[in-house]
Amino acid sequence: MEKVIISPSILSADFANLEKDIKRAEIAGADWIHVDVMDGHFVPNITIGIPVVKSLRAITNLPLDVHLMIENPDQYIEPFANAGADIITFHYEAEIDYKQIKDTILKIKSFGVKAGISIKPKTNPDVLIPYLNEVDMVLIMTVEPGFGGQKFIQECAEKIKFVKEKSNKDLIIQVDGGINDITAKICKSYGANSLVAGNYIYKSEDIVQSIKALRN
Repeated sequence: MEKVIISPSILSADFANLEKDIKRAEIAGADWIHVDVMDGHFVPNITIGIPVVKSLRAITNLPLDVHLMIENPDQYIEPFANAGADIITFHYEAEIDYKQIKDTILKIKSFGVKAGISIKPKTNPDVLIPYLNEVDMVLIMTVEPGFGGQKFIQECAEKIKFVKEKSNKDLIIQVDGGINDITAKICKSYGANSLVAGNYIYKSEDIVQSIKALRN
């Protein structure tokens, strides 16, 4: 059975003690650190950007899993790559057409960074088919992107099975939104092999057990 990649979302961490919370996750067994970048336009929230990613790179050796919930993501690929991102995921809905999406994927990879593509809950997974052999990761959102702590949408998780059936065996299928010990089992049963969790990890009394529960 392949190892499930656990990527704690720092959106739920203590921003006044970000280094401490990242170290907590690292010691507890996290595989990646998930960084939610929001611009207040593509989603109704503003979070963090390039300087924070650069600072995070200096304090952890874990891969930085950067999720761009922004308009015009192609314009920001190089700065985020140079800041230290190891994975850059952009949204299908943020691009204009097939060519632009292909170009963005190639641009990400040109910096030696893994390329991910994500879809919102209302987007049909069929749109991903042309890109499944080009990207390293597909991120299925099981809540509306923008804010943490939302309720898991079961119908969105069912898209995982579709992507699994249509993709190559090496694709990382990540899920983000309302992930806890119960919903993690649902997602893994459909074929997800990477889980993003914020509140479930950072608001728990025992971060080690939370990460173990997600993985097992």
